[in-house]
Amino acid sequence: MMQQPHGQHRFPQPGPQVRPYQQPGYPGGPPRPGGYGPGPQMGPGGPRMMSHGGMPPHPYAGGSPSSKSARSEKSKESSARDKTKDIGSMRPGMSPGMHPPPHGMQTPHGMDRKRPPDPRGTPQQMKQAKKKKKVADKILPQRVRDLVPESQAYMDLLAFERKLDATIMRKRLDIQEALKRPMKQKRKLRIFISNTFYPAKSEGEDGDETVASWELRVEGRLLEDAASAKLNDSSKMKRKFSSFFKSLVIELDKELYGPDNHLVEWHRTPTTQETDGFQVKRPGDQNVKCTVLLMLDYQPPQFKLDSRLARILGVHTQTRSVIINALWQYIKTHRLQDHHEREYINCDKYLEQIFECKRMKFAEIPGKLHGLLMPPDPIVINHVITVEGPDARKTACYDIDVEVDDTLKQQMNSFLLSTASQHEIGSLDSKIHETVETINQLKTNREFFLSFAKNPQEFINNWLISQSRDLKTMTDVVGNPEEERRADYYYQPWSQEAVCRYFYSKVQQRRMELEQALGIRNS
Repeated sequence: MMQQPHGQHRFPQPGPQVRPYQQPGYPGGPPRPGGYGPGPQMGPGGPRMMSHGGMPPHPYAGGSPSSKSARSEKSKESSARDKTKDIGSMRPGMSPGMHPPPHGMQTPHGMDRKRPPDPRGTPQQMKQAKKKKKVADKILPQRVRDLVPESQAYMDLLAFERKLDATIMRKRLDIQEALKRPMKQKRKLRIFISNTFYPAKSEGEDGDETVASWELRVEGRLLEDAASAKLNDSSKMKRKFSSFFKSLVIELDKELYGPDNHLVEWHRTPTTQETDGFQVKRPGDQNVKCTVLLMLDYQPPQFKLDSRLARILGVHTQTRSVIINALWQYIKTHRLQDHHEREYINCDKYLEQIFECKRMKFAEIPGKLHGLLMPPDPIVINHVITVEGPDARKTACYDIDVEVDDTLKQQMNSFLLSTASQHEIGSLDSKIHETVETINQLKTNREFFLSFAKNPQEFINNWLISQSRDLKTMTDVVGNPEEERRADYYYQPWSQEAVCRYFYSKVQQRRMELEQALGIRNS
């Protein structure tokens, strides 16, 4: 028998549980208690050679006593470090004696005691999954509702909140769809055309002599009714007069000012600066007839239809989409779509005269309409610049209809872009989640103390079992460390055979090392 060094115990600390296996060439025996399978039997011929995958090397076997002591000290230090690390990560109430085996003890292949990775994923993925379930966290547990009947009012409010959120979301989608379509309303634009006459001055002391002249001013502003005045903000920038028009032409009397000086033109360009009015100054001391031509700037662009097409569609000037929709309504009303080839239209006598064909495809309609759409007619104002009378300044007013963006569109945009209410709702939701979480925690505490009050002994036993199970989960250990740390565990019938197997494997390992060192081939 091998001599044990002084100060060493015969049996080492509890090691990993032996894996059942069957050696080739050995008869199978009855199963051993503790989960060990049949192993080799000792016969008169001595023990046979075990396979390479036998028992692991003992941490105290082999080497000199000093080296054994050093390895023992290292094993104790690593065990102490592991205990400290595990105790630091345990919850209150866990037994500090339950710890994983030291790192110095190795396990054979296939006996890894580590648990597989958590199928729920990383902590970050679990946190994201928790965020997705945050809406359900606002619901009170059924147990709380049974204990506190008044909590049903909160559940009713929660159901009403869900309905309100669904309604608001549906309205927001409706507003987004409405904003995609042009929202226009007709308003009155009042145009002021005024002229001021400056009579001639004779030569005075300063030696300056002036001729008679007049000045024409074209200005305007939107007329606001009571409803629009309430909607518009008083601090908002007013729209400039020139922003309503694409071009403006003032035609003066050609006989008075000649063919080269009787036209005054203004046309919009990408770099045009908006203005509140237009001013024209010319010499003259007699009344002048003038024509003011205003071309409105339609957004989106509008077109004037051919007179024949406008007569049958009932549309004079409109956008391209409205004109195509009106034509489609005419085709459906008069059933001009071909019954067999649905992509074709059979023209009646009016459309045949306009489009000059008896049959056409739907895809050809935009191209054929292009030649029938013309720029809209300008607004024509005939005005007389008068230089007679006692008043030097004379003003005339004209009202025209213009299309402006609906003020409701601005309110819709502000509603969609506003985030103040969202922040307030988010903060209130956070408070609700915190309150419900506190209620759940108090419910858990109440059940904890009630269970202890009913049966303290059974409660403590169950609690210790739960703590042991949690400890094994936290330390990733498979087995029963609490049972393995007791001495009775190693006095079972299987322990004697396990020790024999272990020493036999160590003797064979030492023999192979000596044969390899001496160069003796194993026959």
